Amino acid sequence: MTDSPDRRGPDWVRDAIFYQIFPERFDNADPATDPPGVEPWGTPPTRDNLMGGDLPGITRRLEHLRSLGANALYLTPVFSATTNHRYDATDYYTIDPRLGGDTAFATFLDSAHDMGLRVLLDAVFHHCGYDHPFFQDVIARGDQSEYVNWFSVAQFPVSANPEPNYLTCSGCWYLPKLNVHNPDVRDHLFGAAQKWMSAGIDGWRLDVPYMLENPRFWEQFRAVVKGHDPEQYIVAEVWEKATEWTTGATSDAAMNYRLRDAILNFVSEWRGGGESFAAELDEIDKEIPPDAKGLMLNLLGSHDTERVLTHCGGDVEATKLAFALLFTAEGAPMVYYGDEIGMTGFNDPDCRGAMIWDAARWNHELLAWVRQLAALRQAHVALRRGSERTIQAAENTIVRARVHPEEELLILANRARTGVHVAVAGFAGRPGTDLLTGEQVRCDDVAVPGMGVSIVKLE
Repeated sequence: MTDSPDRRGPDWVRDAIFYQIFPERFDNADPATDPPGVEPWGTPPTRDNLMGGDLPGITRRLEHLRSLGANALYLTPVFSATTNHRYDATDYYTIDPRLGGDTAFATFLDSAHDMGLRVLLDAVFHHCGYDHPFFQDVIARGDQSEYVNWFSVAQFPVSANPEPNYLTCSGCWYLPKLNVHNPDVRDHLFGAAQKWMSAGIDGWRLDVPYMLENPRFWEQFRAVVKGHDPEQYIVAEVWEKATEWTTGATSDAAMNYRLRDAILNFVSEWRGGGESFAAELDEIDKEIPPDAKGLMLNLLGSHDTERVLTHCGGDVEATKLAFALLFTAEGAPMVYYGDEIGMTGFNDPDCRGAMIWDAARWNHELLAWVRQLAALRQAHVALRRGSERTIQAAENTIVRARVHPEEELLILANRARTGVHVAVAGFAGRPGTDLLTGEQVRCDDVAVPGMGVSIVKLE
């Protein structure tokens, strides 16, 4: 069964499982493109060092993504830049040569599509890089530069020290802010978007969209994107309430950092019990229109957070419970590269370490669990397209329902170290099957393992 045609947003997202890659740190397959000073793979990450990750490296590892059940991929920036993170674009119209350039990108994109993977790029349109030739022209020519109105410079000459005398992103001297009130700037950025959509990408993640003061910019961007193809997915980076970004006026949905916080608060931080978790989920529901819930990009970690296993204090069982709550929630789950094999790391730059490809160093228990959860999501339409609601909650447990016309599931989560038996209110006597164990159960006495879940398909 598919959604009715009047439901908003790209329909494919409701069936998506995303994987996020930080390209510089995923795999180095082509040493010929290594930048000067490249360090050995696996060197401790710093804010500045380079390890030579490239697009051919991603291409040759696509089977790993498919083995996880992923069918969509979000790449942090790939356009020409100077840093390892590439949020400082120097050319929106070219792929960074250190990644292999335009040719390697075309090969990667074709390979991803051949394997059924859709690809999202990062729309970093709030700012560019200090070395962008247009900003360099302003530095060189001052108010005589044809690009002087592309930026907001308080006085000339341009100076980065001791404080930038031009607007930036969060005070970072190397990230001059773009003046998107200028129609020439908008045309330049929208033209780049058109180029990469025509090349075959499937959507955009909006970087710090809330920092742009021009309220029409993202509406105009959406018109460009949806005019190209309504099935292009636009998802906004949002850390707080996502209401503004889920109405359909700008983006289709948002990165669900609020859900991340709620899950980790319950599983690893013990800031509140199941009742508090349920209340947080209820608040998130109130902030997001029902027809946007299935389009949300749900996550536990990203290039901007500590890794989930680290957040959980190295506790594999807690991490598994967090993943279970992620994969059974309404919206598209996203796995940050390496989290599926138990990589660790505190926040930037530690969370941006080189992907480990030595399987002997993987946490195979965690990997098998992520694969199992992905397979369950693929097999059960209620997990992909069903509505969700809380049935009941207690100090250490919560029971959620995923309901679809074709099936009804209950997700029972227990954060206590010992197993419990749960009687689900309003479901007394109803039989079902625990999809994780294959055992037949009755809803007035469901066994839920310690620091674990039971996923029950009701008969």
